[in-house]
Amino acid sequence: MFHRRPLLPAFYKHRLATICASVAFISGCALPPLSERTPSQAISAEEAANTRLGQALQPLINAHPGLSGVRALPDAHDAFAVRALLIHAAEKSLDVQYYIWRADTTGMMLLQNLHNAAERGVRVRLLLDDNGIRKLDRELALLNTHPNFEVRLFNPFVIRRPKAIGYLTDFYRLNHRMHNKSFTVDNMATVVGGRNIGDEYFGATDQTLFADLDVLAFGAVVQDVSYDFDRYWASPLAYPIDQIVKLKPTDTIDDLDLGQVLKQNPDRTQRYLHVLRDTELVQELLQQRLDVEWVKTEMVSDDPIKAEGKANAKQMLSYQLHHAIGTPALQVDLISPYFVPTKTGVRGFERLRQKNIPVRVLTNSYEATDVAAVHAGYIKRRKAMLRAGIEIYELKKLSSGNLNKKGKNPFGSSGSSLHAKTFAMDGERVFIGSFNFDPRSANLNTELGFVIHSPTLAQEISRLFSERIPYSSYRLALNEHNKLIWLEQEEDGSIITHTTEPGTSLFSRWWVRFMSKLPIEWML
Repeated sequence: MFHRRPLLPAFYKHRLATICASVAFISGCALPPLSERTPSQAISAEEAANTRLGQALQPLINAHPGLSGVRALPDAHDAFAVRALLIHAAEKSLDVQYYIWRADTTGMMLLQNLHNAAERGVRVRLLLDDNGIRKLDRELALLNTHPNFEVRLFNPFVIRRPKAIGYLTDFYRLNHRMHNKSFTVDNMATVVGGRNIGDEYFGATDQTLFADLDVLAFGAVVQDVSYDFDRYWASPLAYPIDQIVKLKPTDTIDDLDLGQVLKQNPDRTQRYLHVLRDTELVQELLQQRLDVEWVKTEMVSDDPIKAEGKANAKQMLSYQLHHAIGTPALQVDLISPYFVPTKTGVRGFERLRQKNIPVRVLTNSYEATDVAAVHAGYIKRRKAMLRAGIEIYELKKLSSGNLNKKGKNPFGSSGSSLHAKTFAMDGERVFIGSFNFDPRSANLNTELGFVIHSPTLAQEISRLFSERIPYSSYRLALNEHNKLIWLEQEEDGSIITHTTEPGTSLFSRWWVRFMSKLPIEWML
């Protein structure tokens, strides 16, 4: 659907490579060989069934052959709690894969929990994209020295300080990242979705929160996630961290202090833990009444060779997604934080409208987005979509911290930014995962998600558009002069009309329009 172009002209790439080769201290530009990497696989289905988690879940799985038990996790506190509780329940293995892992309160708490699991004999495999582990090199390298803990970095850069030198000397690799997010315990339960690991994803910051969505799943689809993790773990781009990050000869696991961040602000940590204990999901688990829906669930995922620029069409998530979810016949509801439909995507929406299929889209407003360049790629398509009859909503920054928030954020967040990636089709099928509706997800980054055949989830998303989204968003329209207007609906039903984009200044509007003219849409 999208066309890839070289990120830099060949001349400049050659000059950068020459600079790299000529500077002595960066003689380590080349990645090391993988000959000493130890192979490993997910535990077998038989081993998984014999764990405590397996014994608890297997009767339910046997009662629903070929199906998966799924529970959507829109609440940020629930999303953290379920990960922490699953780590505590782990007996044999933890296979964890993320694009970003922050060195903040929730990030260090989860690393500490993973270390505790390794201490009690659980095998931990942690696969992280190298672009998202700022300030964690030493901690991750120390964890890797534990006999039950292995860390690999995906598509890493050998130069660590300053890391930007590696970016400049190998810009092509910088632009291909592992965007997958999965969290699998004892090959029996998994969490897949849009959340990375960090305070902004789990409602633990007074800064902007991300409104996001994960799925907790049991049953048939878990084996697929484990298989997918194994092929990324064995990818030629997955490097043991000890080949990339070098510790001092005197460094040992005893030097690890994951609680340092937590000790700096113990009141903050305790406040967050107190909120977690009161979440609805934790209460359900404590009372052994977790509510899940057993439905057909299909995993879709890019082959890891996509990060090398070598995947064919059938190895791409976009191809699998089309075949898994089918062609819409009645309705499409799309939620995407980084929405860059391109000319091809707009034509696809137009064809749907020609068949009288309603299409509704929720994305970030300028004031809510965290990537202005992506907003620039989106704004050039707004009028065409509106003329085609697409309903467009832009999330306000000061909306509720989550699309389905059930509790207050203990830190008093200043606002929210949409980060969930989901769409519902025909009131029957739902996609939830890491895939954004943009060229970067389609062509450059690797992605992972579920297609869930659940009228319950699909209709819930539709209800959001009908009942909640109009009050937390601006609805876009064209006035009689073909100019964009933003309609803000108040709780009393009144409408405020904005003739300029809310939350923008004259300079920011000029800057975004300028970026929208640049030939960068392919990489957004």
